Amino acid sequence: MSDKLTAWIRNVVPAAWSALIAYLITLIPAAHDLAAPLSGLGALVLVPLVLAVYKAVVQRIETLLPTWLTRLLTGSTQTPTYPRTIPVAIVPPPASTPPAGASS
Repeated sequence: MSDKLTAWIRNVVPAAWSALIAYLITLIPAAHDLAAPLSGLGALVLVPLVLAVYKAVVQRIETLLPTWLTRLLTGSTQTPTYPRTIPVAIVPPPASTPPAGASS
């Protein structure tokens, strides 16, 4: 599997899990009552918040999980590798010479 596909899968699968978890949270009456004053904004904020927590927790415990569970939670047991980039030197422009007759 290519690194691009691996990276895509490792982002999409946690996002899907987060959307499901966020939906299940909204089914809890107390959570629904807390989000009600936000007029729908609560649901919009909940998914990215759950995603951030989900990815942080899964990344922290990933090495402790069995392979099948890692694949289920992240979409792949492989992590993408990115090619090392070569730093490009920035060359300053040549120093200009002062016009004739100008004092320094």
